[in-house]
Formats: sequence, C-alpha cells, structure tokens
Amino acid sequence: MEDPILVIDYDVDWPILYEQEKIQILNALDNTIANIQHIGSTSVPGLAAKPVIDILLGVEHVPPQAAQIAALEALGYYYCGELGISGRHYFRRGMPRTHQIHLVKLDSQFWETHLLFRDFLRTHPDAAQQYAVLKRNLAVKFRADRERYTNSKAPLIEQMLVQARTWRDAYSTSNLPRKIL
Repeated sequence: MEDPILVIDYDVDWPILYEQEKIQILNALDNTIANIQHIGSTSVPGLAAKPVIDILLGVEHVPPQAAQIAALEALGYYYCGELGISGRHYFRRGMPRTHQIHLVKLDSQFWETHLLFRDFLRTHPDAAQQYAVLKRNLAVKFRADRERYTNSKAPLIEQMLVQARTWRDAYSTSNLPRKIL
C-alpha cells in the first residue's frame, strides 16, 4: 500500500538527515558512484515537502550492479527497478517511506533536470512558494492518489523548468569572459 500524501512545513533537520545518509551510502557503495546529490523539496530551504529525503545517485553505467543493489538493500532500501521511468533505478526505505534513491547515469537528462529544478527553487523563493502552495492543495485533494497528485504538479513544474532553463542560460552567458575590443 502507498503512503498517504502528506506535505508538511520545512524541517531544518532534512539537510542533516541527507548528510548522514550520504555518508552511509558512500561507505556502502565503496566509490562505485560518481556523484551524490540531495534533490526534491526537502533539499530546498524553507519549502514545504513530503517528509522523504530524495537522493540522486549519479553513476557511470546503468542498470546498477548486483553489488550496488545488495549494498543499498543492506542499508534497508528496497529496489523497485525503473518503476516506469526509463533509465532511473528507484530504491525506497521505510514504511512510511523516509528516504528514496534515484540511481541514474551521471549527466543524463534526469540528472540535469532534477538539479536544475532544485537550484531554480533554491534561488527563486517566489517560485518555491508557488510550488509549495500547489503541493499543499494537491496533497489535500489527492491524499490517497499519488499518481493524480504527481500528474497535477506536472504543468507547473514544466512551466518552471522553462523559466529555469532561461535563468540558467542567462546566468551562464553573463559569467562568460567578455572579449576586449
């Protein structure tokens, strides 16, 4: 059975919980990952979120190796395969869920999009607030229907990703060295 959807106020312990889990994962995987990042709403200071620590693992090759799966299972994670998202290998821990891992190829579209969205929300508090209001409303409306909750967030997320790409491109361009004439 799926956990009910519950969106709560930001918890200052979420970054600490991520850092503690990061150490456990790095030790368990013994340098078989290229990068690890805290993503999702719990990674955005001040943002209301489902109390689930989202972890993005970037690896050189997917699917995960049997030893990687076994190491994460030893930490209490349950491997769910791609679970409907090609190239993303999903692990969850806890009942109710407390942590989830998205294992993907480093620099894949999934990798880039999730980091861009996180960074955009971290640097645009008005967008983060707009997203929080939507999530709270949808969590009440679709408390027991995760698919409808997720699908109903998609239009705003896509709109914000367009803004985020514009922001990223402008930021990247503005920091390029200027040619002296």
